[in-house]
Amino acid sequence: MSPKIVIIDYGMGNLRNVQRGFEKIGLESKVTRNKKEIQSASAIILPGVGAFKDCMINLAKYGIVEYLLRSIEEGKPYLGICLGLQILFSESEEFGSHKGLDLIKGRVVKFKPDPEHKVPHMGWNTVEIEREVPILQGIVSGDFFYFVHSYYVIPEETKWISTLTHYGRPFVSSIWKENLFATQFHPEKSQYKGLRILENFAKSIG
Repeated sequence: MSPKIVIIDYGMGNLRNVQRGFEKIGLESKVTRNKKEIQSASAIILPGVGAFKDCMINLAKYGIVEYLLRSIEEGKPYLGICLGLQILFSESEEFGSHKGLDLIKGRVVKFKPDPEHKVPHMGWNTVEIEREVPILQGIVSGDFFYFVHSYYVIPEETKWISTLTHYGRPFVSSIWKENLFATQFHPEKSQYKGLRILENFAKSIG
């Protein structure tokens, strides 16, 4: 029986693109905000494009936060993409100060633009491997992934960092903490290297 992969629908994000990514590697996934389906899932994915505050408001409005936290506490694999990475952190400075899920201590801060580095950071950029983790199997330093974001995460503990990317300064482009893996880049838009990450994530599902 194939694992039940749930993509959480909180009213934001490119959910269908992520679902299509799994289709390309031959796996089914379901886009839903149904609490029972989230509870019974084998793995949770939270993609996102948009504002941190709106994401947290919508998760609370749909009653998803409790079920999301419970799934993570139970050890289910979690894949966060872009905003799905940022909400794992303690707080964000986007449009004021807003609390996140606080699963990883740290902050979400905005890039400071300069003549050579526009904000948002948009397009293809490379990753540098900081820590060998299973979900990065087949990925090497210098591989390109697709980014679109104005904010980046600063974890208090550097041991969770799995890749860095340079854009005017080095920033964290992915993290791994126990059953949490999350990327600032978009695997679903990153061609075969991105699909490799989705494949590796699927292998982590018990």
